[in-house]
Formats: sequence, C-alpha cells, structure tokens
Amino acid sequence: MYRSATADWFVKVTFLAALIMAANSLAAAQTKVDGGLIQGETSSESGVRVFKGIPFAAPPVGDLRWREPHPVTPWKGVRKATQFGARCMQGPIYGDMIFKDNGPSEDCLYLNVWTPAKSPKERLPVMVWIYGGGFQAGASSEPRQDGEKLAKKGVIVVSLNYRLGVFGFLAHPELSKESGHNASGNYGLMDQAAALEWVKRNIEAFGGDPSKVTIFGESAGSFSVSALMASPMSRALFQGAIGESGAFFSQSGGTLSQKSPAENEHSGAEFGASIGANSIAELRAKPANEVLQSALKAGGFRFAPGIDGYFLPTDVSSIYAAGKQSHVPLLAGWNADEARAFVTLAKQKPTVQTFSDQMRKTFKGDAQTALKLYPATSDQEALESAASFASDSFIGYVTWKWIEMQYRTGQATVYRYSFDKAPPVAPGTKINGVPATSKDIGARHAGEIEYVFGALKSIDVPWEPGDWKVSELMMSYWTNFAKTGNPNGPGLPTWPTYDKATGFQVMHLNIDSGAAPDRQRPRFEFLDRGKEKTEAAQ
Repeated sequence: MYRSATADWFVKVTFLAALIMAANSLAAAQTKVDGGLIQGETSSESGVRVFKGIPFAAPPVGDLRWREPHPVTPWKGVRKATQFGARCMQGPIYGDMIFKDNGPSEDCLYLNVWTPAKSPKERLPVMVWIYGGGFQAGASSEPRQDGEKLAKKGVIVVSLNYRLGVFGFLAHPELSKESGHNASGNYGLMDQAAALEWVKRNIEAFGGDPSKVTIFGESAGSFSVSALMASPMSRALFQGAIGESGAFFSQSGGTLSQKSPAENEHSGAEFGASIGANSIAELRAKPANEVLQSALKAGGFRFAPGIDGYFLPTDVSSIYAAGKQSHVPLLAGWNADEARAFVTLAKQKPTVQTFSDQMRKTFKGDAQTALKLYPATSDQEALESAASFASDSFIGYVTWKWIEMQYRTGQATVYRYSFDKAPPVAPGTKINGVPATSKDIGARHAGEIEYVFGALKSIDVPWEPGDWKVSELMMSYWTNFAKTGNPNGPGLPTWPTYDKATGFQVMHLNIDSGAAPDRQRPRFEFLDRGKEKTEAAQ
C-alpha cells in the first residue's frame, strides 16, 4: 500500500514523541530516599506514580530480631520499587486476606507510596495506612488496600508492614535488660513509628507535605492509631488520625487488653523455655519458622501490644485520661454489625430465655437495666439484641470510649461515623456450614475497607450502583479530612462534629447517608459504668 512521505514523517515523529514521553515518565518515577535511588512505575490509567517495597528499616533478622528498628543499609545504583516487599511472619489465620507479595519473611519492613504529584513542590497531604489482623496477620500487599484510587483524590497514600505476633511483641527479661531502657515488646508498634519517621524525612521527594500527615487504620490498625496517639515516641509525627473499628480501651480480659511488663516478660520467658530456648541468644538462633509454628500452637493473642514502660509508659486509657495523647483531629467509628454473623449464623441461636440468662450472668444486679437496653421480649428481638451486644462488646464500646476520651480530654475536633452499608455476599457463601446472606452478616467487621480505598473490584461479589456511591462518598470524606482536618466538602451530606453542642451527632454511611444524634449512647454509658466497677474491684 502506498504511503506518502508526509505520512512516513508523521509516523516517525509520533513514535519519537512516544519514546520521549515514556522516558520522561520513567524519569519521573525515579526518586531519592533513605538508602539510595528507587525506581517506581507510573500508572497508565491514572497517572499516579507507584513505588512498592521501599525498605524503611534494616531487616530485623539475626541479632536484630526483637530489637527496635535500625536504619536502612544504603544500596548502590537504582533499586527497583515495583514489587511489594515480603509480608511479616504469620500463619494462615484469616481466610479473607489475599496477598500479592512473595510470601512471609522476617525481612519484611517495607512500605509503599502512591503519589499523584508531578513534582516535589506540590506538598500534598499524606495518608499513612496501617492494616488490621489482630496483630497476628496482615500485610500492605492486599488488593483491597491499594492506594491508587485514594491518591487520585489529591493525597499521597503510604502503606507499611510491621512485625506481628511473636516477632513483633515478644517481651523477655533479657530483652528488657539489653534494650537500654529496661523495656521489651511492642516492636511492631515501633516499626509503625519508624515508618512515620521515614515519611517525615522522605515524603517531600514524592511531592508530599511532612507537616500534613494523617494516620489511618482498621481493626488492629485502628488500635495502633490509638496507641500511636498515646506514645511519646510517635504522637508528634502526624497531624490527623482516622480509626476504623478498634482502640486500646478494653477492660481487663477484653479485646486486646494490655498486660503489664511483668506479665509480658513472664509469658515470653515461659514461651522460650517451652521450645528449649532458655536465653534470648538461643531464641534468636532458632529458625524463624520454628519460632512461628511454636507461637501459633501457643494460640490466640498471646503476643500482642502491652505496657512496656517505654513506647507505652502506661496503659493507653490512662494516657488519654491524663490528656497526654496527641491532640489532633480524630475521625473514628465502627461498622453497624461488627459481630452479627457470629450470632445469626451460630448453631444455637439465642432465645428470650438463653439471652436473658446470659445478661443475668454477665451483669448480675444490673441485669434488669441491661435487658432494657438490649431487650428480649421475643426470640427475634433477643436475636437482634444479642447481635448488637456481641458487636458492642467486640469493637463498639472500645471505639466509642476512644472517641469520648479524645473529645473530653483533647483540644481538637472529633467526627464519629457508623458504617451501615451491608456489603454484598458472594453466591454460595457459607459460615459454620450455613448459607449466609447479606442480611445475616450485615455491615460486618472490616467490610468498609474496600469502600474506603475505592477497591470494590478487588473481590468478586455482586456489587450494585449504591456500593460505588458509598465508596465515592467515603473516599471524599476521608481525603477531605486529610487535607483540612474536616471531612466536609461541596456536594457531600453535612457531617457535624461529635460534641455535646451538636447532640453527639453520628454520620451514618449508607446509600442514603446522613447525620443523626447518637441513639446508642445509653448502651455505651451503661457498659462504661460496668467497666469502671470491674476496674474498681480489681
């Protein structure tokens, strides 16, 4: 086929221009950070620059196992930052966690950056994400936590890995002695603080503003946010905080309650002896997988954050009560049906009799008040009250108490939400061998994550237009808060502050979102009085 010289010239010029654009894009994704140069990628769809697997601390292996995070060792040349770093050592604990890294390793202290900035001069607000997983599992490589969609709204998103379980939270008398500050444990929280220090030093290179950092997290990540606000090591490293379902305000024996240094050290020494390691040197000599498997057999949340006298000088609740926490704007809340499925899909469903008996056993002389707040005049009402009580006991109360303490002792605005949108359920889903519907499960624990990140496509369920609407709304609220300390913006339902003057308004996030006075307040005030009685009796 004949082509003119003009046509050939046009093709060559177009090809050359494409090469130049590709080269410029490549150069734009190359950045200098602690340790050296890194090479990321630029999303062809959004134009967001993405850097994955950036080391923010030295690998905590060998003699650095169970030590505070150490500085990165510099590298030569340009390090590729296009793959997620390994997730921290963990077992297959949660079936809903899907990872895109190459597997677990002790060498896991990596973070990721999504930036829409075209130059370092833009100084965009920064959002630092901390994943959940009970401090036993999780990683920043989960697709539902991909930061690209949020970054498109004009913020820089950073996500990080932190040590988990026995590797992140083992305390031991020898570790305390060698530490230089007579404390051990909480290495996973120190990893989070080290990542925030990294952000402070390096985020300008990505176009970020180190003086406008908001930390946000879900479940254990939300517990972490409450602790980072409390710790003298971290509370000055950010200017805003978002908590999704959880905080360190449990009563003794409650969800992730904090044990004393003596209790944690005793538990650590006992664990070491149980696997034939009577010294820290012997424990450090053990292969990582052997230590992990032994810890998994020990069960549950044996290794989790606690009071160490250093990162956490005392329990988080006492720090807030003294007004010594970070006085930054707080946006926090939880999901309407955090633990509903454990009740509605249990083999034995509650009845008027069984639920009333449970309330009498739990609250004794206060059972009559409890049954007014969680009524059970029919089996169906008993089931609904049992589901509410399970969710309140699991996550609702501790998050409410955190919000209350920040409002009462803080000097910054507070916003509270309730995530009410029940995510769709994949056809054929079963829990306890029973077919599960969206109504059975409701707005479950962790169900908001995909909405916050605009990552609905990360899981295959029958999403509806309303789900995308809620996701867009939440992304706007979350990023507005990171930009200004206020979630409100043009075209959004007004979100009042949470305080006495507004009637303690709660923003209900659903297809028809809107604010309303706190209708659950009497329940939480009752649970709070019960907590105070328990603590006074100890």
